[in-house]
Amino acid sequence: MRLPHIPFAEELDIALIGVPFDSGTTYRPGARFGPRNIRVQSAMIRPWNPVLKVDPFARWRIADFGDLSINPLSIEDTYQRIVDQLGKILQAGTRTVCVGGDHSILLPILRAIHKHFGQVAFVQFDAHGDTWGGYFGSPHSHGTPVKYAVEEGLIEQGYALQVGLRGQVYSERDFDFAHEHGIQIVTSEEFHRDGAEAARRHIKKFANRPVYVTLDIDVVDPAFAPGTGTPQVGGLSSAQILEAVRALRGLNLVGCDLVEVSPPYDSGEITSLLAANLLYELICLF
Repeated sequence: MRLPHIPFAEELDIALIGVPFDSGTTYRPGARFGPRNIRVQSAMIRPWNPVLKVDPFARWRIADFGDLSINPLSIEDTYQRIVDQLGKILQAGTRTVCVGGDHSILLPILRAIHKHFGQVAFVQFDAHGDTWGGYFGSPHSHGTPVKYAVEEGLIEQGYALQVGLRGQVYSERDFDFAHEHGIQIVTSEEFHRDGAEAARRHIKKFANRPVYVTLDIDVVDPAFAPGTGTPQVGGLSSAQILEAVRALRGLNLVGCDLVEVSPPYDSGEITSLLAANLLYELICLF
């Protein structure tokens, strides 16, 4: 977004933070290169948002904080690094906008957010619920962070919404965890039928609560965002995801992330370009 590189949280209201980690990926790797490519495509962003009527760069002190230090060989060590580094940023009173990286980074981000804000309401744009157990003997992956976040009490009971879920799952019991823990789901099919109103019905109850938003780029159909680790057909269009994000306007956003952009699988860099625009829209929500 042609923002300065300022790695000093005390000088910022909002920090754009790269998290170049994809060792939690179970299928197609490459999301570690997401922050780099999104930065390049973000040079196209202009300041004034004519839909939300805001210039976030005039309203807030915003900069590119740079990338966090991660360990590509250890997901557990990376988790602790993320918690520690984000904790220092949050202590300075700075809001965090993290750019992944795969979706496994959501869990340590929420751990850091919880230490600062307590339990949060939670909005997830995603093709997958990420409430599965571990893979290949490892408890953590990009398919597990929501499960552990709920079990660790990081998300307020009854204030979690997942938008865009679709496609095949492992069994008919795959949604039991969400139902048992009060996670509301708006499928892609419901969004196609009812538009953003399908999400707004649930979002209304999040007013006056701290809200965290996570956006997995695979919520968008691979026709619009092919550069991702686990593409799933039947998703939202680029116009629909813009509408869905803008529907969150007015909430008390305490942090957000955008993950799973995998440049090696992109076509004409359209996924990175969409991601850069969605990050801009998220910033406009603060």
